[in-house]
Amino acid sequence: MNLKPATREEVDHVIEKAGESFRNWRDVRLQERARLFDNVGKTLRENKEKIARLITLEMGKIIRESMAEVEKSATAFTYYAENGPGFLHPEPAKTDATDSYVDFQPLGVVAAIMPWNFPVWQCVRFAAPALMAGNTTVFKPSSTTPQSAIALQSAITESGIDDHCFNVVVGGGEVANYMIESPGTNAVSFTGSVSVGAKVAEAASRQLKKFVLELGGSDPFIVLEDADIETTAEGAVRGRFVNCGQSCIASKRFFVVKKVAEDFIEQFVNKTNALRIGDPMSPDTDIGPMVRKDALEALDQQAKDSIKDGAHVEIGGRTLERPGYYYAPTILTRVNQNMRVMKEEVFGPVAPIMVVENEKEAIRMANDSEYGLGASVWSEDVRKAERVAQKLDAGLVTVNNVVSSDPRMPFGGVKKSGIGRELSRYGILEFTNIRSVRIYEKSPMGQQINTE
Repeated sequence: MNLKPATREEVDHVIEKAGESFRNWRDVRLQERARLFDNVGKTLRENKEKIARLITLEMGKIIRESMAEVEKSATAFTYYAENGPGFLHPEPAKTDATDSYVDFQPLGVVAAIMPWNFPVWQCVRFAAPALMAGNTTVFKPSSTTPQSAIALQSAITESGIDDHCFNVVVGGGEVANYMIESPGTNAVSFTGSVSVGAKVAEAASRQLKKFVLELGGSDPFIVLEDADIETTAEGAVRGRFVNCGQSCIASKRFFVVKKVAEDFIEQFVNKTNALRIGDPMSPDTDIGPMVRKDALEALDQQAKDSIKDGAHVEIGGRTLERPGYYYAPTILTRVNQNMRVMKEEVFGPVAPIMVVENEKEAIRMANDSEYGLGASVWSEDVRKAERVAQKLDAGLVTVNNVVSSDPRMPFGGVKKSGIGRELSRYGILEFTNIRSVRIYEKSPMGQQINTE
């Protein structure tokens, strides 16, 4: 495939082909779509190592995590193969009509703009439910990871789904604008930064198109006084340093009740110190490089500014002198809410820790953010942890585990973390016309009826 940025004419051609495919795909029986989805899951698993290597080569994710990403993507297709037909089955309703029901019709061509950090999985999050609902898609991947997107496209078409049901176009912001503004697209899905997401929403709104936004996150990780500290410290390492910290749902702000703070910090530092930094292609590596030089420099500046303002470096706090864009896994203490590492989304391996007096203060601090994507609470008193979790401003909350996306559960945030939901039944309904149908065997015209 040509990796040069697509021209407007090329984008228009792809959208036209997607529209033609939509007219056929929407009429494919749900059970047949399910069979084809099951094929996609098998194809992804058969090509797992090949696709995983592409992900790692393009954006630096360690190979173990790339393999897991492809497996999760396969699982999503299998999940919708098993559950999609049921999600889309008409729902009966009782009205004055002889027969009433709600059915779910596809919208048309869904335009999608996705980032680089989970280049296959984030695409699958929108594409699997959209396709199962009967839509077709035109997808612009990040310029950093075009080959991962093309590998997914190949897996989908090799599995028997029409060539133009899932389309990839390469390019930058101009191409994204073409897709949104085109009269041939009917809805928009975007994952990325808040600033760009606002522009996408504005452009889609001008066209009166449905949109779903998955934006930034600054997820709180709350450690209560009765937490199992060793398990919690392991969770902190996994939650903060997954994908080298480059995840919207990574744990990014740590709030620890004073009674257990010293023990937690010590164990968190020790476990972080044991992480193996190295070649992302090696199965023994725990931390690989960041995606690009500009991302490394931005992270380094956030940390330096916070250290200058009084943050204490427990471990790390610097770039590493080795080939590639490596940043030392970092833990900062003595931070406050005004420091950059707490106010901004930190997209890299830096963990700021605030010591709080009690759970009430932890909740207040956790909610003092413009973001509301994920949150986790750690405690052996599960009911208390659940009560705390219920008070957090977040789209996903987890007790005694790290936050993660799961095809079986809706994914999305509140505040500036997004609009709408991906995955589960809720994700599939985002890209449908939820239609009311009433059928009368005998017309009630001429009788007094409620017309509103």
